[in-house]
Amino acid sequence: MKKLLSLVILFTVILCAHNGIAQDSTRIHPDTSKTKVFVFDINQNIEPAMWRLTQKSFEEAKRLNAEYIIINVNTYGGMVNMADSIRTKILNSPVPVYAFIVNNAASAGALISIAADRIYMKKGAQIGSAAVVDQTGKVMPEKYQSYMRATMRATAEAHGKDTIITENGDTLLRWHRDPEIAEAMVDPRIYIENVTDTGKIVAFTANEAVKNGYCEAIVGDIEELLEHAEIENYEITKYEPTKLETFIGFLVSPAIQGILIMIIVGGIYFELQSPGIGFALGAAVLAAILYFAPLYLEGLAENWEMVLFVVGLILIILEIFVIPGFGIAGISGLVLALTGLVLSMVDNIIFEFEFHAAEAVATVLKSLMIVAIAMFLSFVLSIYLSKKALTSNAFSWIVLNSTQQKDEGYIGVDNSWKELIGKNGVAFTNLRPSGKVEIDDETYDAKSEIGFIEKGQKVKVIDYRSGQVYVIKDEENG
Repeated sequence: MKKLLSLVILFTVILCAHNGIAQDSTRIHPDTSKTKVFVFDINQNIEPAMWRLTQKSFEEAKRLNAEYIIINVNTYGGMVNMADSIRTKILNSPVPVYAFIVNNAASAGALISIAADRIYMKKGAQIGSAAVVDQTGKVMPEKYQSYMRATMRATAEAHGKDTIITENGDTLLRWHRDPEIAEAMVDPRIYIENVTDTGKIVAFTANEAVKNGYCEAIVGDIEELLEHAEIENYEITKYEPTKLETFIGFLVSPAIQGILIMIIVGGIYFELQSPGIGFALGAAVLAAILYFAPLYLEGLAENWEMVLFVVGLILIILEIFVIPGFGIAGISGLVLALTGLVLSMVDNIIFEFEFHAAEAVATVLKSLMIVAIAMFLSFVLSIYLSKKALTSNAFSWIVLNSTQQKDEGYIGVDNSWKELIGKNGVAFTNLRPSGKVEIDDETYDAKSEIGFIEKGQKVKVIDYRSGQVYVIKDEENG
């Protein structure tokens, strides 16, 4: 109980530390006399973690009363629904948002960049190629492309039109960013004279983007960008993830999540094989906290998903220790625990859009694969280690290897129990797998070698180890 209380306190400390650090992530005291420019990076796949980083960045910019926000963009794309959320955040920003494409703004990255008030690019950077594809790179069906075309077009149109004075003195209105070009970044069938040929999706180099109105200027760094934007006497504040956020990012990586699941399952397995509450359960509980806490702090795991996992474990324990056999409670427990682990990895926002059903299915399948593989490996390793650990030299430090010789004063114990091998008896209690049996009117500690044995069933002794007999059902006399 003390171990469990300590682990709960650890979880509480992590929550408090996260909230405390998040409130002052930059630890900057800006000069109020200068123009405040806030900078953050979108330099990874557009996934839930990137959407949450964007939200935190905008919140920090608001706290600092930033007058401009600059996003360093370098991404090959990612989940459309996450990109759509970031796009909406940029379009609704009360302060100007500039996108600085330092290398690539492909696919979802192009959508995010087009949402910005101004686009600047570094020499050699690219923007475009926004067709919707699945995780294997295969182009998705037309209904997905149609939605993306409309989203790209609407984003371009959101920046309105510019007034153009021709050489003849005529006044014309022209889109600040041509919506048709935005659509052509998705649909290769669109033909635009002097821009693209039919059958090719639009992707611009920096020079081409400037020529076609999708880049204000080619700049080398943020200082040159601010100079071009005529922003002077400025102070730049860059969002830097805290050490805790970096640690959380480490914990939510698929490999680490898989290892934590293996520890959870393995710890529970070993705990059920031994009496009392020991190290195995403590390891399982700690792994569960390290698994769910980062997902909860990152906004992935909901309370109900963690409750599903806990209820599942309770049902499994009840099935093993209270209810004979393995039936509805056990199966329900496995399903609930598995569901809790899987859904905790999935951001619930992907279920809110019918258009993103394919992304939801793909994300759930990815999470299910991680959990299933981790659980399978954990079961295999647990069974292997339970048989090999005590005989392995690697675990010699926890095994008593010394011999006790008679001439040194040690006296042997009665080995008459070994004579029980081959005898028949009756299960005095349920064996799940441990319990008691009655043989020749004597009661012995016993363990079922195969499966569950109900109280009253006839048994046969097949082995004797570590002070207890190992039995199987006596099918011949049962």
